[in-house]
Amino acid sequence: MKQPAVPRYQRIKAHLLESIHQGQYQPGTKIPPELELARIFEVSRMTVNKAIHELVEDGVLLRFAGDGTYVAEIKAEAPLMEVSNIAAEIEQRQHAHASRVVAHRALEADEALAKRMDMAIGDTVYYSLIVHSEDDLPVQLEERYVNPNWAPGYLEQDFSRTTPNAFLMSNSPLTAVEHRVRAVLPERRERELLQVDADEPCLLVLRQSWAHRCLVAYARLLHPGSRYTLHSHLKM
Repeated sequence: MKQPAVPRYQRIKAHLLESIHQGQYQPGTKIPPELELARIFEVSRMTVNKAIHELVEDGVLLRFAGDGTYVAEIKAEAPLMEVSNIAAEIEQRQHAHASRVVAHRALEADEALAKRMDMAIGDTVYYSLIVHSEDDLPVQLEERYVNPNWAPGYLEQDFSRTTPNAFLMSNSPLTAVEHRVRAVLPERRERELLQVDADEPCLLVLRQSWAHRCLVAYARLLHPGSRYTLHSHLKM
């Protein structure tokens, strides 16, 4: 049985995607104008426009009126409604994950931290600060406070090889998680760790994890807005 012909605009999409994946068009660089692509593929400009429009909708290309069309910067994407593991997300995209442990120690809870963790002032709290990178580009600054009673062995973990999320999911009986998301501008130390400018908008995800009625962990997950996307999909 004869296979149906592939629409011309799909062939143009496939060509552009392959060129991007092979590095012919790097993130931030301009692709050929529509008229030039129409001439190369011997199609109408409308056909080229359809292919480019779909790639813009997919977030692969960025179109600027009066200037041209550019390859979008790579953006990490994470499911908002799930307790995601950043390392697994990155590996699913067939990219390389790396983590740099900035801090990993025990703290004595002051009044504010004790209130946040539902503990007593002076109680021991485990703390970690980690920069997660995708293909050597920082995409998340993870600051996490953990109740030692629910995560024994936390300080003995090598978080350059695993993640706090993976450890907690494997060792603590988590029964509930809450996410809150807001846009912020990074502070000076955060800018240095994420390698972003002062005016770079960031997504801040505040995550609380419980085992029954006990708070196990509180995390601040800071992502450069130009490098990270949160998504949610609901079946009705």
